[in-house]
Amino acid sequence: MARINGKDIPDNKRIEIALTYIYGVGRSLSNKILAAVNIDPSIKAGDLTNEQKAAIRDEMSKYLTEGDLRREVNMNIKTKMEINSYQGTRHKKGLPVRGQRTNRNARTRKGKGKVVANKKKA
Repeated sequence: MARINGKDIPDNKRIEIALTYIYGVGRSLSNKILAAVNIDPSIKAGDLTNEQKAAIRDEMSKYLTEGDLRREVNMNIKTKMEINSYQGTRHKKGLPVRGQRTNRNARTRKGKGKVVANKKKA
C-alpha cells in the first residue's frame, strides 16, 4: 500500500479512485493532480513507481487535505458557535444546520428517538 499524506491508499484500485480515500480529495481534484504530474488516471495504484508517488506527494502538498483540512473545518464550526450565528446554534443543539425539516426526519443529527410512556386509560 502506498502512503500519501499519511493515509494508505489501496493498491488494487485505479489511482484516480485511490486518491479519493484521502480526506479532502474528490474525483475532480484527483484528476487535476494526476493531470499536473502527467500520470494516466487508469493506472492501478500498486503499479506506480516511486518517482510517480513522489510527484503525487509534491503536488498534493499544494492543497489542504487530511488533518489540516479537518482542523480548519472544526475551527470554522467552533467560530460559528462562539459568535452565536444561526448555524452555530444549530450545531450546539445537535440539529440539522442547512435548513432541513426536523418534525419527522433528522434522525442522523438528533439521534435515536426518545420513548414517550403510554398514558393509562381510566
